[in-house]
Amino acid sequence: MSVYKDEVPFEVDISKMNDEQHLVFGWANVSINADGSTPLDWQGDITAPEVLEKAAYQYVLKYRTTGEMHQGEAVGYLVESCMFTKQKMQAMGIPEGILPEGWWVGFYIPDDDVVDKIKSGQYKMFSIQGKAKRIKLDM
Repeated sequence: MSVYKDEVPFEVDISKMNDEQHLVFGWANVSINADGSTPLDWQGDITAPEVLEKAAYQYVLKYRTTGEMHQGEAVGYLVESCMFTKQKMQAMGIPEGILPEGWWVGFYIPDDDVVDKIKSGQYKMFSIQGKAKRIKLDM
């Protein structure tokens, strides 16, 4: 069980699975919840929207694949990526408080075994991996 600031749950479960096409969609990471609260990740860290946006663009430019539990070869291929920021949501006409500020992704998963793990609930969410500099914030 994780500890959350202000009892704010940080769950970014897989939101949609298309069995026929082997497509899976969901939030890769959320910086600010739709209600304005700031979720903590499993390590107790937060990711500022501008930092997440930069990381999302670098991922799309350099990597575009996903592994299974951060191990081994690619088992999925990025087919959709959108970093929702306040400015972008405003430009799209999405009212404030409807969506979080975060990174939405979709992957094509050709491996039937991995698809079965997603469908069974064994794999429930996306997990981003990377390096960052930890900065102490006074909150």
